[in-house]
Amino acid sequence: MTFTEVMSWAARGFDGLGVVVLLVGLVWSLVLAARIWRRSGEGRQGYHALRESFGGVLLLAVEILVAADLIRTVAVAPTLENVAGLGLVVVIRTLLSFSLQIEMEGVVPWRRGLTGGLGRATARANPPLEPPPG
Repeated sequence: MTFTEVMSWAARGFDGLGVVVLLVGLVWSLVLAARIWRRSGEGRQGYHALRESFGGVLLLAVEILVAADLIRTVAVAPTLENVAGLGLVVVIRTLLSFSLQIEMEGVVPWRRGLTGGLGRATARANPPLEPPPG
């Protein structure tokens, strides 16, 4: 097996991982939203949890897919045309990630708090237990 073949398989692996992250993240986001909706009785809170958690999943998946494109372009077929195409894809995905973060957080990334969408949604779905009275 040549280096190019190994890198091609690695890029496919990252592509597959990106798809798995999207699918598992969607299911997890739906479960979180349903739990919050059931606990709060308000669909709006569940909807916000779904948007925040799945937005975080989308950001992670985009980063993984960029890694796959990077491996494929640099290690498998490093032509000037492929590098230019990769540059365009990275710019588009970066703008998409940036706009998703602003949409989820309501502020530009350098002004947000330490916890992002998925962390905040998970914390809402699993509130701390109250100590027993006594």
